[in-house]
Amino acid sequence: MPVPQVCKMLAAIRVFIRSELAQLLTVHKSDRPWQMPFAAAMSSGLPIAVGAYFDHMSYGLISSLGGIVFLYLPATSLHHRMITLMACSFGLAACYTLGMLSQLITPLMVPVLAFIAALVTMVCRFYQIGPPGSLFFIMAAAIGAYSPVDLLQVPQHVGLLTMGCLLAGVIALLYSMHILRLRAPQPVAPPPPATFDYVVFEPVVIGAFVGISLALGQALNLPRPYWVPVSCLAVIQGMSLRAVWNRQVQRVAGTIFGLLISWGLLALPLDRWSIFMMMTSLVFVIETMVTRHYGVAVIFITPLTLFLAEAASFGHTSSAALIQARFIDTILGCLVGLVGGICLHTPRFRDVASRQIRRLIPSRMLP
Repeated sequence: MPVPQVCKMLAAIRVFIRSELAQLLTVHKSDRPWQMPFAAAMSSGLPIAVGAYFDHMSYGLISSLGGIVFLYLPATSLHHRMITLMACSFGLAACYTLGMLSQLITPLMVPVLAFIAALVTMVCRFYQIGPPGSLFFIMAAAIGAYSPVDLLQVPQHVGLLTMGCLLAGVIALLYSMHILRLRAPQPVAPPPPATFDYVVFEPVVIGAFVGISLALGQALNLPRPYWVPVSCLAVIQGMSLRAVWNRQVQRVAGTIFGLLISWGLLALPLDRWSIFMMMTSLVFVIETMVTRHYGVAVIFITPLTLFLAEAASFGHTSSAALIQARFIDTILGCLVGLVGGICLHTPRFRDVASRQIRRLIPSRMLP
């Protein structure tokens, strides 16, 4: 290859690398008040404190999972905030319940999770549920699907999660009454036109790839691959191919650093109260950083999720095996999510797949 062409190629590569770094390292401004991360930390942390006090950490962790519903609190008027949170609480409990029930018949786990991902994404888009969107609903379903419970324990676990949602509702009410004295509520935006592609086609494709990611995790015999579909969904949700790529890179990089932090934390002599303090602090940091830089937030999301799903079994599983499993889960989920994102933003795929899906839906139900 002639020297001038090599120089041009190297120059193009340098420009590409600079552009990618600029995209990935940009820190956004945020007007989120500090009270919001604090309230979110209390919503997730207080159930763990109760569990620690009564020496039932597993119960506290399940309720803490319900506490994350606080993150769906919109910045609107008080009545709209509480109605939204109530609906999201019901959805979170329903997803968790379906996830747990699906494990009773193993072949149903993949189709059930794919169905939940598609349906929840449809609902979130139709009713304009903002970030984190369908992510935590799917995470609750995935964790429920891999929680070691029998049928008679399902009502108890659902009740514990619902109690966490109720506590989050109380904290959300107190937080809203305080913050609305300082800031005017945002108006409730009218819902966008319910187009077929946005409300039906894309959620169905997202659900399909979430199901594929879990199926691959099961086919590879990954231990409790609940993090595979969550990683897939987090990546594929990007509104553009650039957003999908950025999410994928940030999630992989953030997970690598997050797993290193997790490894360090697992090496500490943790008791139930230190777990409470650590997880509460992690939620506060995550909610402070997530609007500024997603990749930095993922660094702390990784140990939070790891402890949320695995803390009850610490001491029974090798830390190295746990870290390795979650890393493989993330890589697999991100790769499937990247493929799904490419498909979603490829006009030819959209045209062909959209026509096929339309044929399966009665014409009277199409928008």
